[in-house]
Order: sequence, then structure tokens, then C-alpha cells
Amino acid sequence: MLKKILSVYSQPRILAILCLGFSSGLPLALTASTLSVWLTGAGVSKSAIGLFASISTPYALKFLWSPLMDAVPFPYLSKIFGRRRGWLLATQGALVATIFMLGMADPSVNPWLTAFFALLVAVCSASQDIVIDAYRVELLPAEQQGAGAAAIVLGYRFGMIASSALPLFIYETVGWHATYTLMAALMTVGIITVLSSAEPEASEDRELAVSDMSVGDWLRHHVVAPFADFMTRPHWLALLLFILLYKLGDAFMGVMTNPFLIGIGFTGPQIATVLKVYGVIATIIGSIAGGSLVFRIGISRTLWLCGLVHMFTNLMFVVQARLGADVHFLTLSITLENISGGMGTAAFVAFMSRLTHVRFTATQYALLSSFAAFGRTWLSMPSGWVAETLGWEGFFTFASFLAVPGLLTLWWLSKRMDWEKPHL
Repeated sequence: MLKKILSVYSQPRILAILCLGFSSGLPLALTASTLSVWLTGAGVSKSAIGLFASISTPYALKFLWSPLMDAVPFPYLSKIFGRRRGWLLATQGALVATIFMLGMADPSVNPWLTAFFALLVAVCSASQDIVIDAYRVELLPAEQQGAGAAAIVLGYRFGMIASSALPLFIYETVGWHATYTLMAALMTVGIITVLSSAEPEASEDRELAVSDMSVGDWLRHHVVAPFADFMTRPHWLALLLFILLYKLGDAFMGVMTNPFLIGIGFTGPQIATVLKVYGVIATIIGSIAGGSLVFRIGISRTLWLCGLVHMFTNLMFVVQARLGADVHFLTLSITLENISGGMGTAAFVAFMSRLTHVRFTATQYALLSSFAAFGRTWLSMPSGWVAETLGWEGFFTFASFLAVPGLLTLWWLSKRMDWEKPHL
């Protein structure tokens, strides 16, 4: 029985989705945690590093151009490879170029140019994610959608390990320019996957259907209807507020974690080993546990439990600030923090999935995830200034208790809604 269950993951289409997940996860750290290490070594101030969090804005706004990429073929490439694969090759080629250009910049000389290239990487990465999600849904039959979702998440984690752990092992030896050049070369994993995979039949059928729509019908169906449907939900404004706030403490801490660890004496390889290897493994374990909890005790209770536990595990960074570069305590705190964070993320994804209507699943989920990304991006921008003002102990105390507004919103909603019903 187990062999039969696992055999689906050896299917060529599932392996292709795994590789595309790698391509999706690779660019993120190059404009976030890995870039923050480079900025810290280049002498960029904590406040400026906090402002660099705004570079992730395209992930929060990708729903704005997703209908265009969904309906319009990419010139020339889509004629040869098909609509989805044409867009994939275009965005992946753009990522190779922009990651390479980001590596050629020097934040110690011109941080604005570094920020510009990082923003280009984020735009291309968010665009690639739009196409990969559509390609995955259209490529796989219904019975393989679950395996495809697991494969994309696993590949994404591998990509994040490659772009967040590997650079910290090698940058002191080969330099940042060569490090980012290597990361650009790793994007060829996705390119080779696209070239060796098929164009989904559903993509071509949908292109014909879209071509029959008038502009007004297209706008009503793809843009207006998903928004209008969501606003029929009871307490929809409070739901959006909860999405904005629930993971805010994580986002606030995440921007400054690497600068903090470097500042108290940890080396790049130590950070890579603990945060990017053990931490990712702990997150995967937490995600599996969180999914099990949702099944057993429901979404609302799981969000409460995980939110409270995660808030207190975040406070372990206050102790770390007092202990200094104690790698054993760091391993313990990162393990507990990432397990609880992974559990909360699984429940949070289940919550957002329940909000979507079957007619608008892809569009509404993109809108909700973009709104969550907006909170992570813009509300975490003052993190560097807070760290400079309060010091590391005060900063991590403040960041940990940023979970309270989200939990209060959860309490308010829990009194008024049945969280276990579809569409809430």
C-alpha cells in the first residue's frame, strides 16, 4: 500500500513540478535573508536594511498582472512552446539575467543600484510564480493534484535552502559576485525542466475560450467577480485584518535575524547550518504537524495554539542576545521556533483556502496571499529602526508581542464565525 501511495511521486509530471518548485523558491532569499547578510557586511545601516524589505512588494501585488499573464501569450516564445511554457521560459530567462546583474552590484558603493536590481529579481520571481501555479493545476490530472501540491512545496524548500544556505558557506571564499552568478546558473534547473516537459492541453483550450470574450466580459469575470464574491463574506474586513496581522511578528523578526546573528558573532557557515538547514527541516516537520492538528481540532483552535506557542518561542531570541554566539542554544531556539512557525503556517494556509469560493479558487487565493505578503513587506519596514532604537533584546521582545493584535482579531472572529464551514 505504501509503495503504491509513494509511486505517484516518481511520475515524470510530478518530478517536473518538483523541479519547478526549486526554480520558484530559489530567488526569494536572494532578495531577502541572503541579501541582508551581504548588506550587513557592506556596512549598510540596520534602518536601511529594514527598508530593503519593501523589495518584496511585487509578491504582494502580483494579482494585479496575473490576469494578463493568464490570458495573453508571450510574443514569439508562446508560439513555439505554448502559452504556459512560453511565459515560463521568459520569466526564467529574465531571472537569470537579473540575478546576475544583482550580483554585479556593490551595496557598499551604490546601495540604490543594488535595491533596483533586487526589485527586478522580485518582479520576475513573482511573475514566474503566477505561471508555475497555473501550469501545475493545468498539467496534472485531478488524482495527482495532492501529490503536485506536496512536490511544489518540497521543491520550493530545496530552492530556499540552495539560495540561503549555500551562499553563506561560500561567499567568504569566492565573494558575493561569484556567489550570485552561481545562483543565476542554478535557474537553469527550471529552464531545462520546461524544455523537457509538455504544454498542458487545458492551456490551449482556455486560450481559445478567453479569445471569445469581450474586454468587458473578461474584466468582469477575472477582476470584478472574485472581489465582489469575497465581499459577500460576513466580517470580510476583519478577515483581511487578520490575514494582515497574524504573521506580522515573524516578518518583523525575519528581516533582522541575519544581521543580529552576524552582529553577535556567528559565522556565515554557522548561520547556514542552523537556520537554513535545520530550520527548514524543522519547518517541514511543523507543517506536517500543523496539518494534522487542523484535521483533529479544527482551524480556529490550531491557529490559537500555534500563535501563542510561536510568540513565546520567538522570545528565545531575547535570551540569545544575552548569551551571544552560543550555537547550541541557537539550534534549540531555531528548531522550536520553526516547528511552531511551520504549524501556524499550515493552519494559516488552510484558513485562507477555506475563504476561497470554488468558482474563483486561484484568483481569490492569489488575492489573499498577496494581502498577507503586503503585511509582511510594508509593516516590517520599520524593523531596522526599532532594532537601532531599542537594542536587540528590546527589539525581539517587541517583535514577539506583535502577535497579540492578530490573536485579538482571531478571538473577535472566533466569537462570530463557524471556522470549519467551507467559504467561512
